[in-house]
Amino acid sequence: MKCPKCGFPDSKVVDSRPSDTSIRRRRECLACQTRFTTYETYEVEDASSIVVIKKDHSLQIFDRNKIMTGLLQACYKRPVTKEQLTALVNDVETEIRNNLKNEVTTREIGNLVMERLKKIDEVSYVRFASVYREFKDVETFRDELNNL
Repeated sequence: MKCPKCGFPDSKVVDSRPSDTSIRRRRECLACQTRFTTYETYEVEDASSIVVIKKDHSLQIFDRNKIMTGLLQACYKRPVTKEQLTALVNDVETEIRNNLKNEVTTREIGNLVMERLKKIDEVSYVRFASVYREFKDVETFRDELNNL
């Protein structure tokens, strides 16, 4: 690690302390003996490597927070925990990454989410489906309920 004071390219680690998302390291420059702190974080696969193809054929970088926002709205005042939703989003993201595709459609993402949400809470599933599939009338709702 390069010293912030003198620019010497090497230092030694004096102390390391792990935290939830990183490791704090106290370092000492081997040239000028200045001590400084660095933080080492783990590198997660780059989410930007997944491109989402929207219904209007525009492209967008994958954002798991958008899925979570939609799920929170669908599960409002329902007996679904945030942990269940986080696990669902993690599962969907893992499946997308495991398919080794750089591009995925919103339809594929929506289907993965609905498949899992149906197992957690059917009312939330219908709420999510009504927005995702753009239900136009009561008949569409009725058809979806009959499918359940």
